[in-house]
Amino acid sequence: MYLDAAKKQEIFGTYGKSNTDTGSAEAQIALFSYRISHLTEHMKLNRKDYSTERALTMLVGKRRRLLDYLKDRDIERYRAIIKQLGLRK
Repeated sequence: MYLDAAKKQEIFGTYGKSNTDTGSAEAQIALFSYRISHLTEHMKLNRKDYSTERALTMLVGKRRRLLDYLKDRDIERYRAIIKQLGLRK
């Protein structure tokens, strides 16, 4: 599987406050970004997989809502996570 517990721990450790920090906005945004990149590669190979396309669209929306939440609450944390992940504004 592409996303096992060890990979999640690594993502949460890198972007969250600790390995068990699964609730912070930064950790969730990083996890969603990892999943989005994986699904994007899948969609390049399987362009008619509409259920995955819908899941990808929903995941992008979740990440966008979390980024908007972070932007409203703390603009510096928003700018830091955008820069770390290399996302467009």
